[in-house]
Amino acid sequence: MIQKVLIANRGEIAVRVMRSCKEMGIRTVAVFSEADRAARHVMYADEACLIGPAASKESYLNIDNIIKAAKLHHADAIHPGYGFLSENADFARRCKQEGIIFIGPAAETMEAMGDKIAARKRMIAAGVPVVPGTEQPLQSAEEAVRICNEIGYPVMLKASMGGGGKGMRLIHSEDEVVEAYNTARSESMSSFGDDTVYLEKFVEEPHHIEFQILGDNHGNVIHLFDRECSVQRRNQKIVEESPSPFLTPELRKEMGEKAVAAAKAVNYSGAGTIEFLVDKNRRFYFLEMNTRLQVEHPITEEVVGVDLVKEQLRIANGDVLHLKQEDLYQRGHAIECRICAEDTENNFMPSPGIIRQLTEPNGIGVRIDSYVYEGYEIPIYYDPMIGKLIVWATTRQYAIERMRRVLYEYKITGLKTNLSYLKRIMHVPDFVKGEYNTLFIAKNARMLLRSNGNNEEIENIAMIASYIDYLMNLEENKSTQLTDARPISRWREFGLQKGVLRI
Repeated sequence: MIQKVLIANRGEIAVRVMRSCKEMGIRTVAVFSEADRAARHVMYADEACLIGPAASKESYLNIDNIIKAAKLHHADAIHPGYGFLSENADFARRCKQEGIIFIGPAAETMEAMGDKIAARKRMIAAGVPVVPGTEQPLQSAEEAVRICNEIGYPVMLKASMGGGGKGMRLIHSEDEVVEAYNTARSESMSSFGDDTVYLEKFVEEPHHIEFQILGDNHGNVIHLFDRECSVQRRNQKIVEESPSPFLTPELRKEMGEKAVAAAKAVNYSGAGTIEFLVDKNRRFYFLEMNTRLQVEHPITEEVVGVDLVKEQLRIANGDVLHLKQEDLYQRGHAIECRICAEDTENNFMPSPGIIRQLTEPNGIGVRIDSYVYEGYEIPIYYDPMIGKLIVWATTRQYAIERMRRVLYEYKITGLKTNLSYLKRIMHVPDFVKGEYNTLFIAKNARMLLRSNGNNEEIENIAMIASYIDYLMNLEENKSTQLTDARPISRWREFGLQKGVLRI
């Protein structure tokens, strides 16, 4: 039985994994870099271990140091979270060699599905539809030009070992092929240490829809339905929801069956995701498999009622999957917004800094997976996502209304965030009607990036005036000449009339 787990990650996912461990009576070990000494996951864990300097390659990507930490603290297992080493087959293999349980699939499975070209071949053999494209790595820019002309434009050039939008280039004409080929190879090499690329026919007006799957070590595989992940900027997801407003019940059932077939084709064990592209005519194609927990897993947990981390732990412990496909169903609707420390008006540049004030929303159907607190300094070294805001409601309309309310309540000062940007997404007609695809951000860019308008300016001025009033009251209460000192409001002097603040 697993008694102690080391979480080889940081931030909100480390805290989230620890919470499930704590409920199961499993002790946790946090690892941290020099930049994360004061991080919440370090304080929340039962034990903690420094593994290196701030740079990821010297800490969170340092396999030797993580293994040493696990042995030093006598951890039975390692949970990789997502990102960093979560899909690194060498790491999974090293854990096995050292007698440490890796909470995830086998190294061989990662290699089979991590290589996009190999994965395409396996899916074709399993009867899972794939996007038309190459089945072998491209050998030259000249070959890329020839195949693009054969497939027909637009075409998507992809890194075989890619993920997170890296190493991807959309090609509209022959003139773009050579530059896209060279750039994608270079980016892939710098990001993944591999410059293998391939081509796929670009699916126009696609929906990015993924199915959550669970498999045990006894041959059992189930799916936990779908997530719509089409609100993306530069191939990075921003807002996700479940269930997808685009799928019909019949299509959902068929895609779920194909997702299970895909997982069984590689003897999958653990939590994973089968990602599909669905075109405007509702034809679907296998995109890739993520052999780890996804950032957006909470919305599945909310609508299906299953703790995915606990299931990961039970599977890693050798238990038979206790969930049956026929017993699972989607209840209500959930939406997730990714909260990032970034300047949306300056090309979404990361905005590290100290959080001066933090007000998190709450109420029925509200969940926050985060790791920040007032006074915490967000480091410059890692991903700018600081948390996830998840809401659940009985219908999609009610979920949108709830998300609008909680985004309004969410206040973070001291640095720039994307909260206002997310608020605007919740009011765009295409999103509200559920009639959107992966072109949503580009189509509505002007509306999403416009100034916040008078209402938000009035709110900011009101907050400033309120703080001035507070300071004035402090001064009055310091006066030794007043025997009956008490706060005196200045609001009447400022005057709020018809929604306009007068100063």
